[in-house]
Amino acid sequence: MSDETFEDVTSLHRRLDELRIEHQDLDDAINRLAQLPLGDELMLRRLKKRKLILKDRMSAIERLLEPDERA
Repeated sequence: MSDETFEDVTSLHRRLDELRIEHQDLDDAINRLAQLPLGDELMLRRLKKRKLILKDRMSAIERLLEPDERA
């Protein structure tokens, strides 16, 4: 593996870790907001949409990091 490839993989792992943290933070925020008696439904929808976007990005990075099964 070349140094450039190693740096790319390391960068992807770092980004994946950042996305996982943000995803968990959003999950916590959604749970707190959902427990409020007068929770902001628009904000809840926005947070949930952002969480789904992060999940898609995490899945894409995970696919890049997994070795090709046909190889």
